[in-house]
Amino acid sequence: MFVFLRLFKYLWPERYLPEPEQDDPFDEDPPPREAGRVGVLLVNLGTPDTPGRKDIRKYLGEFLSDPRVIEIPRYLWKPILHGLVLTMRPKKLEPRYAGVWLREGSPLMVYSRRQADGVRAALRAAGVDAVVELGMRYGNPSIPDAIARLRAQGCERILTVPLYPQYAASTTATAVDAVTRHAGRLRDQPELRFIKRFHEEPAYLDALAGHIERYWQEHGKPQKLVMSFHGLPRYSIELGDPYYRDCMETARLLCQRLSLPRAQIEVTFQSRFGSARWLEPYTEPTLKALAASGTTEVDVVCPGFVADCLETLEEISLECRDAFMAAGGKRFRYISALNDDPAWIAGLAGLVERHLQGWPTQSTDLKEKAHAP
Repeated sequence: MFVFLRLFKYLWPERYLPEPEQDDPFDEDPPPREAGRVGVLLVNLGTPDTPGRKDIRKYLGEFLSDPRVIEIPRYLWKPILHGLVLTMRPKKLEPRYAGVWLREGSPLMVYSRRQADGVRAALRAAGVDAVVELGMRYGNPSIPDAIARLRAQGCERILTVPLYPQYAASTTATAVDAVTRHAGRLRDQPELRFIKRFHEEPAYLDALAGHIERYWQEHGKPQKLVMSFHGLPRYSIELGDPYYRDCMETARLLCQRLSLPRAQIEVTFQSRFGSARWLEPYTEPTLKALAASGTTEVDVVCPGFVADCLETLEEISLECRDAFMAAGGKRFRYISALNDDPAWIAGLAGLVERHLQGWPTQSTDLKEKAHAP
């Protein structure tokens, strides 16, 4: 029987990932179980490893193969993706990525790492014993690799923090999918928690409002503030995605904190992909219309992005700027994402600490739980 089981194992590979070897799994008087550490997994969208065409194609292939992102039936979408999109789009995106790439790497990766480092340091300073890792939904470091690093450091409980203030199925939900899909391959699963959204949290709103106000103190206020959110197909909202509501709530709450009249702001949506109708109004046409109607000065902020990336540094800061100026605008300014703003790092760490409540995050908690009768 034992020989048969060994043979079965080689013929049909294990469906679950291997667990660490135990000294004696059948010990009838095992020593007290260690409480295990707490892990924090920060998740952002992802980025190509380099601005080269090959890496862009690999990244786009993973990103655009996600059914949460493209809801077209697979048998229709796959030929389009591999026959058209992945053969043409990487060449078009290569100079755009190269234009925003930093010396340390992709802006999204650089700032996301700084956020992870900042949260780790802030939690340590607050006396919170938690391991912080960064994972990307697409590309590297992958979510499975990040979870593996957390488990290797003894984490029995993991809080996942998708770095999207507003919830959407194509961002937050797919991050949750990736975490639970990997957990489904484990025999000894960690306890899991997730933060769904944080667009109403003072930790986020106060940091963003303060970031904008400091910019205005140095450069002055514009005639109009445009809040540009990433777009979604309109049918996603019609089918029940709460993203649009989250965006409008963000705009209202941010407007209150900035003491701006509603008439001084415009809420728009960017990054439309494909021919379907997306959330409106679209950012670039709105900027052109503002310039044509006599608005000469605008500032644009992207409240849905907590780290700068191609969509903010290239699409907004360059493409939309050129469109506004060509239509008669005189001054266009992009206000950066929160990135590694100290107030944001402190707020994010506080948000994480609050969601860790009830788990043993103090050194004394771990010792007491390990030796409890």
